[in-house]
Amino acid sequence: MSATTTITAPPRITADNVASLFPDVDTSLAREVFPAAGGNPSVQEGGELAGYDEEQVRLMEEVCIVLDDDDKPIGSASKKTCHLMTNIDKGLLHRAFSVFLFDSKNRLLLQQRASEKITFPDMWTNTCCSHPLGVPGETGAQLDAAVLGVKRAAQRKLEQELGIKPEQVPLDKFEYFTRIHYKAPSDGKWGEHEIDYILFIQADVDLNENPNEVRDTRYVSADELKVMFEQPGLKFTPWFKLICNSMLFEWWSHLGTAALDKYKGETEIRRM
Repeated sequence: MSATTTITAPPRITADNVASLFPDVDTSLAREVFPAAGGNPSVQEGGELAGYDEEQVRLMEEVCIVLDDDDKPIGSASKKTCHLMTNIDKGLLHRAFSVFLFDSKNRLLLQQRASEKITFPDMWTNTCCSHPLGVPGETGAQLDAAVLGVKRAAQRKLEQELGIKPEQVPLDKFEYFTRIHYKAPSDGKWGEHEIDYILFIQADVDLNENPNEVRDTRYVSADELKVMFEQPGLKFTPWFKLICNSMLFEWWSHLGTAALDKYKGETEIRRM
């Protein structure tokens, strides 16, 4: 008789249980957004970051927005805490964004992540992908406020990673399309579990890449990107491949036309 294996799914993460399940999560952010939520202090960082680039280790101290499955903020935790697979496998979820910047020729700006990156180093991806922080101006419980928060975060990170000045990417030029909920391991120790806001912006910009963040950049047409996907020596981030395979090329084909409008502003979360 064959043995039967029972797989127990992690519990649904809520404002009521997040602090007990993840002691590193600080629910003071949730108290600001939802005053009824409880609180728990964060704890000191452990030794998981030994041997990594000093600047990237410092950035792992940034505070991400911890979410329930419906994209409601229920706390905050360090970037390190949110990206450890031991926490991800127990259901810890945070908010993120992915920017797709197109120039006036409808070419998409790609970046290759720096070798110094702790998660997904040396992989090609969309223009900029990062996290709104648990700070005033970048949080939000309702969709409109959350979208504004990720736009502010996107503007901040485009400058920090690629040297793009905020005046070249004004907030009102970003277009919100949808959110995707996905999970992806990086190397067994680190990974992603995010609700990722997808933003488009079309602008001709000046680049001054931060070598600690970006190894290379490239503008591509849709056909050129498809050719890149066929090149065995190139690796791509999992969220970028998910977005490309499910929706990007269809949206891209309508860039600069009124037909693109029907894809904008989705309220439902796409579960990938």
